[in-house]
Amino acid sequence: MTANNGTLYNYECSDGLILPIVNEFTWAKEARATLYFFGLLYCFLGISIIADIFMCSIEKIISKTRKIYMASATENEPEVIEVRIWSDTVANLTLMALGSSAPEILLSCIEIVGNKFEAGELGPGTIVGSAAFNLLCIVAICIISVPKGEVRTVKYMKVFACTTFFSFLAYIWLLVILVGSWSPDQVEIWEAAVTFAFFPLMVLLSWAAERNFFREAPADKQIELGRFKPADKFSRDIQYFKDGELNKDALVSFVREVKKMNPKISDEDAAVLAAQKLVDSQHHSRLWYRIGATRSIAGGRKTTPNMSMKLQQVYTTLNEHPDAPTLGEVKVVDTTENAVIEFHAATAHVMENVGKFDVTVVRSGLTDTEVRCRIETIDGTATVNEDYIGINEILTFQPGEIEKQVTVEIINDNQWEPDEEFFLKVSLLPEDKEPVGVEIGRISIMEITILNDDEPGNVQFSKRGYLVNESIGKASIPVIRKNGADGEISVKWKTIDRSALSGKDYEGGEGMLIFKHTETERILEIPITNDFCPEKDEHFEIELFDPTGGARIGRINRTAVTIISDDNFNTVISRLMNLTNANIHAVEIQRQTWGEQIKEALTVNGGDVENATNMDYVMHFLTFFWKVLFSLVPPTGMLGGWPCFFVSLGVTGVVTAIVGDLASIFGCLVGLRDSVTAISFVALGTSLPDTFASRTAAIKETYADMAIGNITGSNSVNVFLGLGLPWLIASIYHAVASEDGTFKVERGALAFSVAMYTGCAIVCVSLLVARRYLKVFGNGELGGPTVPRYASGIFVFMLWILYLVMSSLQAYGHLPGMG
Repeated sequence: MTANNGTLYNYECSDGLILPIVNEFTWAKEARATLYFFGLLYCFLGISIIADIFMCSIEKIISKTRKIYMASATENEPEVIEVRIWSDTVANLTLMALGSSAPEILLSCIEIVGNKFEAGELGPGTIVGSAAFNLLCIVAICIISVPKGEVRTVKYMKVFACTTFFSFLAYIWLLVILVGSWSPDQVEIWEAAVTFAFFPLMVLLSWAAERNFFREAPADKQIELGRFKPADKFSRDIQYFKDGELNKDALVSFVREVKKMNPKISDEDAAVLAAQKLVDSQHHSRLWYRIGATRSIAGGRKTTPNMSMKLQQVYTTLNEHPDAPTLGEVKVVDTTENAVIEFHAATAHVMENVGKFDVTVVRSGLTDTEVRCRIETIDGTATVNEDYIGINEILTFQPGEIEKQVTVEIINDNQWEPDEEFFLKVSLLPEDKEPVGVEIGRISIMEITILNDDEPGNVQFSKRGYLVNESIGKASIPVIRKNGADGEISVKWKTIDRSALSGKDYEGGEGMLIFKHTETERILEIPITNDFCPEKDEHFEIELFDPTGGARIGRINRTAVTIISDDNFNTVISRLMNLTNANIHAVEIQRQTWGEQIKEALTVNGGDVENATNMDYVMHFLTFFWKVLFSLVPPTGMLGGWPCFFVSLGVTGVVTAIVGDLASIFGCLVGLRDSVTAISFVALGTSLPDTFASRTAAIKETYADMAIGNITGSNSVNVFLGLGLPWLIASIYHAVASEDGTFKVERGALAFSVAMYTGCAIVCVSLLVARRYLKVFGNGELGGPTVPRYASGIFVFMLWILYLVMSSLQAYGHLPGMG
């Protein structure tokens, strides 16, 4: 193997800045290469974990707020809102960019210093290779990862255009420096100074674009408090937190709506759903997504509450529901204007040998129009094609039609199995996401349990007593069917006055509940009267009698409903508040004390052992050393996060120096030039957490900004800081201390790599612009129709492969260089 000058490579690898610690030169080259390869991978994990801590400190710093007092419409106290001190754009391009690019920037700085202020290949190569991976690979993954039928567009296009311009400027400027006629193969002080000065200029212009300084603001509008985001927790329209705690009224409304949709939800599960809703409703920075990605890789504490499969389906349905409850005011369904589609019952039990049976889907409200919905099955403990036949079909209700049947088929495998369940889900069609006159009702998920029983069953209440708040509106009382679910049955019910009187405290009476074949639960709703007068607790009873269809009355044929005052109800709500706050605290990304940090580092999944997966245990074992070591870094809660910021930055520099030595020596042992090692192994290793973070943001965020909006800015910062700063220091050093006064940077592989990346970047950005404005792509940078989406993603990924192959071939002299 020969280098560009035709000489043989010398595999007697030189020492790095720190490594080797012991004399390794007598070891077999293969053994050393293997050791250094796994050492490199292990240190990549270490960099990810210390970067997690570093970014937590940045998140703490940029989340600082100030209170703004505004005049209220009433004569009460002025309204107080909180706004962030840091501009989103300034934070993204300074601290956040430094957080995500710190390893690449530090590697370049450390290499310059370690080489006695002479230029190397590893640092600059990593910066260009990382930029190529970020723009080409991450964009390709994000285009494909958006859920089917959805698109993501860049919301703040002016900021994205500004950072994209500077991204191109950065790499074109690099080419000018390296191959320019006035000083080829060397960097002068003014060139390095201009490179570094582009950084504050980019931040200033991007901030001006964010603030709309480049156009005249409308005369009738005044920017007072910056830009508020509708889902921001600092929004004045919906206040999710009050004085740092969960708002009680909002929680009551949310839990009430959740339990109307699924009455079997426990208080604990409702608190988990509320915590998840709060997490999703808050404005998340890109750092939040990157921290979550790193912790998933390392088996650390997750950034979202853990939900069972069933809770995940309930939560998905809540978000798909047209009037999905938020933690603000709950919208009341108007059944006079909308057709409401839902299942007849929330649960059903069937025997394994039932074969096929029908599930009833009903329409209420508006019935004089044609409406459609989708019915699909979702696995629980029962598995599709093993325990039942999957369903994915469209139901059409003709005008005047109020009931449709869906046929479900159970597979009888003649083997004993415990009871298993799966779910039926009703949803609107993708093209009807914003329909007029149709919505999904409360019972949008139906649980079907497979059992071995062919009896009509017993009908009874699930409990002997219920507590309801006087202001609840309607008391929802479950009536269940046990020990069988065969055939259609009915049961009569009536209310019995006790201390609560019908017509005064509640609306009583009598009626009949009908259980269709396989249905096992119906909800009996009794209106409760709120007279707004303080009074003692009152109660009435409900009795079941006269069953038909062969059913029998079960053990609990009568239940008492106690109407309690708000004071007693507050005890229940306080418990829900505590549960929700506990769930929120468990997923906070920051820790206040060393004790919390060390405890979290010592336990798998950050202490949530119950929900830890096998992979969490494996990764916790592999990263245990790094977790314990880095738990000694000052906690983010100390002095606003600044001690954590500086200490973790220093630790990142030390680990990065080790990575630089490992990568350089490994490349030498296997015959790779530093430039090739940089654009492949090192760039890939430092960018993986960003890849997972962008993918998650592409799936969860409404817009594409958090997924790809920061890439061009981060790539620019890499050049302006990662090359501008060390080159400025080195050029000044040579001007003062060296004999010829010049800082030499050979164009070689670096200039070719920069030119290849720039060409691929222009093609990639052009494709993103085309996707935004062409209907065939869905008019969005990410997602869209299936075929164009995958075609775009594969095309952009192949650009990265092209860059990698061409740059590697040129590094070994198979292609001509620049100039």
